[in-house]
Amino acid sequence: MAESWSDRLAWFKSEEKPEAVLVMSDDAALTKIVVAWPTIATARKNQSPAPSTDSAHEWWNWLWKNVRYSQAEIAQRTGIRGETLERKMQILIGNRVLYPDGTVNSFVQRYLREKVLRLFNAKPKKTAKAS
Repeated sequence: MAESWSDRLAWFKSEEKPEAVLVMSDDAALTKIVVAWPTIATARKNQSPAPSTDSAHEWWNWLWKNVRYSQAEIAQRTGIRGETLERKMQILIGNRVLYPDGTVNSFVQRYLREKVLRLFNAKPKKTAKAS
């Protein structure tokens, strides 16, 4: 039985690495794209023939070749456009930070959540002034 798009995507997710965090941790533009990615509509295209090898690189490219998403929608949500957006997307896709189903590497997600929580904890609580 031929492996499906979903099966192969699940395999990549099971093999994700925490080092993916390092790719985007100090780049505001990459972070904006990662935050926006789950809000972008993705759809699978009619599938081209699956790779006949076990090459992870070929399978990863096949997954992305068979998905449709709107760069205009990403640009609208991030303020990043043109060649800059294309380069940044390739960095995130190539390093397996973004998944073609609209999800994000779980280590990257946890990193961003922790970063946000630290921001909220760092601010002093406002107290009501006594009249």
